[in-house]
Amino acid sequence: MTTRHPRPDGRLRTARLCLRPLGLRDAARLRRFAQDDQAAKAMACFPEPYALLDAPALARRAETADPSAEALFAVDHPAEGMIGTIGFGPDGVLATQVSCWIGRPYCRRGYATEVLVAALAWARDVWGRRCITAPHFADDAAAARVLSKAGFLYTGRTEMRPGRARPPALARWMVWVA
Repeated sequence: MTTRHPRPDGRLRTARLCLRPLGLRDAARLRRFAQDDQAAKAMACFPEPYALLDAPALARRAETADPSAEALFAVDHPAEGMIGTIGFGPDGVLATQVSCWIGRPYCRRGYATEVLVAALAWARDVWGRRCITAPHFADDAAAARVLSKAGFLYTGRTEMRPGRARPPALARWMVWVA
């Protein structure tokens, strides 16, 4: 597997969006979206409440991540700016895991599926990944639909996962294979 530098410079585009490196300039908008209770419950890693320093810490992590193991991107809308994030990192078991979220004002417009499909193509064609995993909480039907539309299939693996903004809940694992 060839590992190339996984930081697109703004040229990774979909029909309506652009993926670019997540940076400190995104901190205020990221914090505003992440303070949404529903976002915090859907994302196991989101702190609740999302503190003033959480967003800059994530941006710094994106800037200093090992490009052979992690890639974190801002999802930009041309008229609105940053509307979400997508990231890849080790899943701790099998492969690379993807996590994507779109701020609530931009949900239900197909953006998550659109950006996930583009990011998976990038991960396959540029980053050299052939297997991507993604867990979702069993009570998050929207996440299940997005992953299914992007070509993920259920693995049969389930587990209780802690969430920082919710009690431990059942998570279902899915896999995408190039």
